[in-house]
Amino acid sequence: MNTMTPMIPAAAPVPALSDAVFALALALLLLAPLAIAGVALINAGLGRSRSAAQALLGNLALAAVAVIAFALVGASLAGTLGTADAAIHAAGKSWGVLGLGPFLLHGLASATPQAQLALLFEFIAVAMVAMIPWGSGADRWRLSGGCAAAAVMAGIVFPLAAHWIWGGGFLAQLGANFGLGAGFLDAGGAATVHVLGGLSALALVWIAGPRRGKFPREGLSTAIPGHNAVYVLFGCLLALVGWLAWNAAGAVIWLHAPLAALPGTAINTLLSAAAALVATFSVTRVRFGKPDASLCANGWLAGLVTSTACAAVATPLESIFAGAVAGFFTPLLVELLELAVSVDDPSGAIAVHGASGLWGLLAAGFFAAQAGQLTAQLVGIAALLGLVLPLVYLLFALLNRVVAFRVDPDGERIGLDLHELGGGAYPEFVIHRDESYR
Repeated sequence: MNTMTPMIPAAAPVPALSDAVFALALALLLLAPLAIAGVALINAGLGRSRSAAQALLGNLALAAVAVIAFALVGASLAGTLGTADAAIHAAGKSWGVLGLGPFLLHGLASATPQAQLALLFEFIAVAMVAMIPWGSGADRWRLSGGCAAAAVMAGIVFPLAAHWIWGGGFLAQLGANFGLGAGFLDAGGAATVHVLGGLSALALVWIAGPRRGKFPREGLSTAIPGHNAVYVLFGCLLALVGWLAWNAAGAVIWLHAPLAALPGTAINTLLSAAAALVATFSVTRVRFGKPDASLCANGWLAGLVTSTACAAVATPLESIFAGAVAGFFTPLLVELLELAVSVDDPSGAIAVHGASGLWGLLAAGFFAAQAGQLTAQLVGIAALLGLVLPLVYLLFALLNRVVAFRVDPDGERIGLDLHELGGGAYPEFVIHRDESYR
């Protein structure tokens, strides 16, 4: 019989960090937000010019709302500063499901350095989670709806996943309770950040629908290219710096990796991104006769997302393989979602973050040395798809009834810069023309 029991001791204390390791991890985390800046530029560049300012402001606004919601409520549910959690007793085992930490970050000053670093990592992660679906809703998602969704993600959904994986919850306990490797491995946030962000993007586009004119009545897909490839490609370079720091910091905080392992983690991150870009470049050149800049950017980002899961546990050759697989399938999946399923995802977040994150988690199971690790990864993936996706869709569907996600047709026609901000990103250029939507 399953029973819910509060106040079950959380995960065992982790080893104390030396001053040098603490300083290095903190420095890495201070560089990690460059990954957020890169994704923000990519989101803005892949949208239309008449919504560029709204897109970039939205990235800032959603990140701001997310970190505040996480500070007020989410950090408590994640249990990073807590000493107990709510758990279910099943099969003679205790399975943590929800953190019971203090609200409003009470006790932060007295927390261990390890806990403070973990909390900072989660703050950066929750900002990224909020921004990922924003790119998928480009040119049609209201700022108010995006901010409301960010609050829900940061206050409810992300903390649950973070507790299950990083806070000693039931996925982290798979190793201790069932001997499945070291439990579910997610050193850089492939599950808690990227898969969660990709699934929320999928829920969003299901609810909001495609941009007007994207899928005409004839059933074909209309190309709506991003307005600034330079933003997109520079965003990729900026994201690389943040990702190198992010993955190294995650290895220290969540896997307690020694300093000697960090250069290898960074090398694997770069190799995964490079292999993914080469693969996407080759696929698009073969399919279209010339490489596609935006899809190559998606491939590069897919390689980075894949590395988030496995850079700390893979060899360089395995990282090249993992990145190449992600880069090969990303443009094909983007095309499949658009043409076969009529999913309008301007940023490609569903494929880049969602699918590549899942592949990275699976690859980590193949590459990790512990016996049973692949099974633990499969259990975690099943939990993400079977529990998190329905929860996100339900919360977004309810939220959409309170705060409408989509702008009205006239706002979409004139562009979200004028409609929501009263001015365009490029006032010296004519960026609007009348269009008839069928």
